[in-house]
Amino acid sequence: MRITTIFTRTALLALLLTPLSSIAGSAFDKAVKEATVEIDKAKAAGYEWRDSRKILEAAAKAEKAGDHKKAMKMVAEAKQQGILAVAQAAQQKNAGPH
Repeated sequence: MRITTIFTRTALLALLLTPLSSIAGSAFDKAVKEATVEIDKAKAAGYEWRDSRKILEAAAKAEKAGDHKKAMKMVAEAKQQGILAVAQAAQQKNAGPH
């Protein structure tokens, strides 16, 4: 009886936690896609920053290692770099010798 109870509780816990891990994975994947879009915009403008994609790679490693909070922070940083690079491109568009 005791083994059955332990098994039942373990199975129930696994069922409850599975959707949470799927949601976390989905949030991470969505964030990576959004960051990639911004970095691609920067690349199209000729202003992609050196480390943006490296940060995304490191974020993927952190996510795989189970550090979702760190991974999401890194993805946000990469996305922000893409946004700032596009702004830099716009600002520098008419820059040149005076």
